[in-house]
Amino acid sequence: MGSRLLNIQRKAAEHGRLRTGYTQGNRPVRSATWVVSSHSEEHVRTAAGLWGGEVQSWKPLNSSIEQWRVITKSDSIEALITPGDPLNQYNEMWSAGGCQRRCDGETELLSRKSCLCAAQFGQDWHLQSKSRVCSTTSRLNVMLPDLSGMGMWRAETHSFYAASEWGAMVDMVLAGTGGQGFVPVTLRIEPRQRVAEGQTKKFPVVVVELRGVTPRQALSGPLSTAVALNPSQAPSTLAIEAPRPDYVALAAGGLTSEDVREVWRQARKAGHVDPKGTDPLSVELMAIAARMDEDVAAEKAAAGTDEDGAIDAEVVEDSYERQPWPAVAKAGGGHP
Repeated sequence: MGSRLLNIQRKAAEHGRLRTGYTQGNRPVRSATWVVSSHSEEHVRTAAGLWGGEVQSWKPLNSSIEQWRVITKSDSIEALITPGDPLNQYNEMWSAGGCQRRCDGETELLSRKSCLCAAQFGQDWHLQSKSRVCSTTSRLNVMLPDLSGMGMWRAETHSFYAASEWGAMVDMVLAGTGGQGFVPVTLRIEPRQRVAEGQTKKFPVVVVELRGVTPRQALSGPLSTAVALNPSQAPSTLAIEAPRPDYVALAAGGLTSEDVREVWRQARKAGHVDPKGTDPLSVELMAIAARMDEDVAAEKAAAGTDEDGAIDAEVVEDSYERQPWPAVAKAGGGHP
């Protein structure tokens, strides 16, 4: 692998934005379906082919640079959470002159003062008009696997209620993967409503959901890239292997060599040993069985001697049916 500059942060290019609204003239309009915008006409046309809608040329407010957008017909989009921490969240206030406030919920970072909105309106400041307070802004960088290009797409929401859900979801995924590997998700616009002071308010919330994998699978460590791209087509790859029993501990806890043989038969049935008994686990189990036989023989010898040291002969009937046990057990002193 080649070298990299150590004094700059490596960052994939941003291909475009995933929005839950658009503008008609200077008027903002909420959308029940995803709005995809980009400087690349190719990307937007591909998105229209996947999720419907008509491609339009478009200029964002306060910008003279033409872009492309499509108001799709889909309220859900398949995406990938990328390695690292893909989520940024701030309370922000913007004007034509740029960002006027950027707050982490406790400190307004531009003025280094305590949260200005909470100081003026209290803890329920988010219920105020957006023209008076900051907007809770969450930006999630994702990859759209069905669009060309290896860059990022920014899904952005200004929902106070989505902010906590996005943060919790991403933090749980990061706890399981350590920020390594891709995680398949669905970004879905979900209509909700809230009743406050006798009034019902309807609003959309963007929900981030696991796609094609269970929480157990997503939290068990990084997924392979192949599984992240096609989770529904690789069920065997996603199967979680049950923890292997500690056969040595089970054998050591037995009372007789026959107990050890039973442990070996269980391991053979589970496919954890070689039926020929040449693997390390079989050899270790046979050694345990041999030691048990030696201990039993020593105890019988000590208990069966008379005052002259003679040992009474004892006839033992082989009452149980012999079960498979590696022939190489003879080499370790066991009884096949």
